[in-house]
Amino acid sequence: MKVNEKQMLAFAETLGKKLQAGDIIVLTGELGAGKTTFTKGLALGLDIHQMIKSPTYTIVREYEGRLPLYHMDVYRIGDDPDSIDLDDYLFGNGVTVIEWGNLLAQDLPTEYLEIIFDYQDDEREVTLVAHGSHYDSYLA
Repeated sequence: MKVNEKQMLAFAETLGKKLQAGDIIVLTGELGAGKTTFTKGLALGLDIHQMIKSPTYTIVREYEGRLPLYHMDVYRIGDDPDSIDLDDYLFGNGVTVIEWGNLLAQDLPTEYLEIIFDYQDDEREVTLVAHGSHYDSYLA
């Protein structure tokens, strides 16, 4: 789907309201494509009203709401996913959002929702890909 920033935030908030404990969202796209902005919308849907900041340098930021939100940016960990304990987040009681999660490849669980961002001319194209049957329901 093609959306502007306002539409993307509204869509992300709607999705956030449906998320369940243990859900994993992988955000893929170039710098500035809208990954952190999308996470702000998800946070609103999880009843989180704190300022959402990019976790680029901290790797993980945690927020409390209807469910905990674990917002990760794994761009800087490169080929060393063992440098953080992913299992605490991936199999925790909250929602895990991983920016640049495609870099984790084989270290990701088999089931997650991937959201791919392409940004051109002030318009974002957002593609959702369900990995596993649990995430098919989010595509509807």
